[in-house]
Amino acid sequence: MGGSFALALRSKILCAKTARGHIFAIDKNAENLQEAADQKIIDKAYSLKDAPEMLSGCDFVFICLYPKTALEFLITHKDHFKSGAVVTDISGVKTDFIKNINLFLRPDVDFICAHPMAGSEKEGMQHAKAKIFEGRNYIVMPLESNKRENLDLFKRIVFALGFSRITESTPGEHDKKIAFTSQLCHVIASALVDSAEDTHITNFGGGSFEDLTRIAMINAPLWSELFLQNKKELLSQIEKFETALNKIKTGIENSDQKSLRGALQNVREKRIAMSNN
Repeated sequence: MGGSFALALRSKILCAKTARGHIFAIDKNAENLQEAADQKIIDKAYSLKDAPEMLSGCDFVFICLYPKTALEFLITHKDHFKSGAVVTDISGVKTDFIKNINLFLRPDVDFICAHPMAGSEKEGMQHAKAKIFEGRNYIVMPLESNKRENLDLFKRIVFALGFSRITESTPGEHDKKIAFTSQLCHVIASALVDSAEDTHITNFGGGSFEDLTRIAMINAPLWSELFLQNKKELLSQIEKFETALNKIKTGIENSDQKSLRGALQNVREKRIAMSNN
């Protein structure tokens, strides 16, 4: 994701020779940094130990790390951010950030709590793509401390990167809705693949299985962390899904075509309504 943000910033905002600004990057993987520098995606690479130096010169900072690591980075480098900087993260769960916000929030640094609804099942700089943001949704959770001009700047950057919609929310509502639209989907895809009889099952696929299970090529360390950080909300959504699944299962068990057809018709109408929002 960090590589994709750098690519999108370079190609959509800082693409002209006359464009003002530079892109700096930190990554524990030196090969990723070298590749980004060689392709002129970034202007300068920094090692983790040089983070204070880099952060002190940055006006806008994207933190693209796993949730726990992102929080640790914010706390560790609280005093290293440039005064007046805008800082944001891309973490998929926000509860811990808000719970611990006083540990890293500075009055002269504006932290914008946000989550881009985009990504890929593939990892590493070699799979970074600016296009993954096009037409996607960005969720922003404004804080009382946020300055209006910084939120406006953030939104302009988001749209310039290719996102088509910004949804404002609270951290609590975000975690509840994300448990359904993102985390539950990964749970279902993972369980579906796990239930397959063999790896040759795709020889009988017509596209449905492939579409449903693309996200099952999952980053296990990241998603296990996301699942557990949002445990309460995710378990609630899993239980609701189990109820809906059992409803269809019961109709099949009882050969009850009327109730099964009615349930599927309701699902169709509900999905069409979702598409119109």
